[in-house]
Amino acid sequence: MLLANTSWYIYNFRLPLAKRLRAEGYEVILVSPFDAYAPRLQEAGFRWIRLPLARSGLNPIQELRSAVRIFNIYRRDRPDLVHQFTLKCVIYGSAAASVLKSIRVLNSVTGLGYVFSDAKRRHALRFLVGILLRLTARRTTIVFQNPEDRAEYIRNGWTTAAASHLVRGSGVNLQRFAPRPRSPGTTTIVFPGRMLSDKGIFEFVDAVRLLRSRGLDFRAVLVGRVDLGNPASVPAEQLRQWSEEGVIEWWGWEEHMEATYAKAHIVCLPSYYREGVPMSLVEAAACGLPIVATDVPGCREIVRENVNGLLVPPRDSIQLAKALQLLLENAELQLRLGAGGREVAAEFASGHVLDEILGIYRRILEPPVAGNA
Repeated sequence: MLLANTSWYIYNFRLPLAKRLRAEGYEVILVSPFDAYAPRLQEAGFRWIRLPLARSGLNPIQELRSAVRIFNIYRRDRPDLVHQFTLKCVIYGSAAASVLKSIRVLNSVTGLGYVFSDAKRRHALRFLVGILLRLTARRTTIVFQNPEDRAEYIRNGWTTAAASHLVRGSGVNLQRFAPRPRSPGTTTIVFPGRMLSDKGIFEFVDAVRLLRSRGLDFRAVLVGRVDLGNPASVPAEQLRQWSEEGVIEWWGWEEHMEATYAKAHIVCLPSYYREGVPMSLVEAAACGLPIVATDVPGCREIVRENVNGLLVPPRDSIQLAKALQLLLENAELQLRLGAGGREVAAEFASGHVLDEILGIYRRILEPPVAGNA
C-alpha cells in the first residue's frame, strides 16, 4: 500500500514504482486524497482508496479524524507493507501501523520541507513534529534522499543508522528526459518548481531585475503551480504582477516538462526549502541543461560545482545573478555543463532507483530468522 497526501504526488513521482511492483507480482493499493489525478491512478489499473486529508492546517479534531481514517484503512485491508510519503502520512500512518502490529512500515523522507526550511520561524511546529517522529520511530524503516536529512534524523533520535537507507531521488526516465537540439533565439532561463517563497522565487526575481539593469538580454520563466496547501505559497496575483511588469513570464503548471526543457537554455532553482533531491533538477540534468542552484541539502546531490552546474549561497540574489550572468555570457560553458549533467543524471536512472527500493522491500518482508524474532 502506497500512502501520500495527494494523488498528484503518487501519479507524478511514484507511478513507476507502483507499476514495477505490479509487474513483480505484488498486489498494489494506492491511498490519497481525491484530486484530478485520482482517476488517472484508477485508469492505470490500480485500486485507489480515497483519504480525506488536509495537507496544511493543525486543527486537532480534523487531524485526529485523518489519523483515524488511516487506521481504519489499515485495519480493514491489512497490507503486508505500507510505504508512506509526506510528513503527515508518515506520522499518522506509523502510529496506526504500530497499534495493528502486523503491518510493516517503510517511510520515505523526500526532504524536510516547510517545517524545517526556517527553523527559527517555525520552532514550535518543529518541536511538536520532532516529538511525534520520535514516538513513531519504532518498527519503521526510513528511506532518505540525501545524507544530510538522514544525519539529522539520526542525531535527533528519530531513526537509527540500522533502520535507515539512502536512495537518491525517485528515479528519472532517461529516455523521456533526454538532450534535444537547443532552442534558437533568446537565451531562456527556466525556474521549475512549485511557486513557494522557500524555493527562492523572490531571490530569483531580484537576480533577474539586477541582470536586466546590466543590459543583458534573456527570458526568465517561472514554470509551476501555486500551492495553496503550503503556507509559503506565492500568491497568483504577485506572479501575474511580475509578468505584467515584464520581469518574468509565468507559464503555470506544465505536465510535459520534457517539452518545456526543450525550450530552455539554463535551469535555475535557488531553493532553501530543504529538498530531498529536486526532481526538476534531475530531469534538467538528464536533458543536458546547465543548472544554477543553491548549495543546500538536496540540490547539491544533483548539482556538482563546475561539472553540471554552479552552486550559490542560499538567499543571496547578488551571487545568484553573478552565476547566471557567467552562463549567459558564455555559451561554451553552458554546453560543457549541460554535457556533464547527462552523465550525472545517469546515477539517478529510474531502473536503478526502483531496484534499490524493491531490495529494501524484500528485506523488510522477509520472515525473521528463527531465534531472532
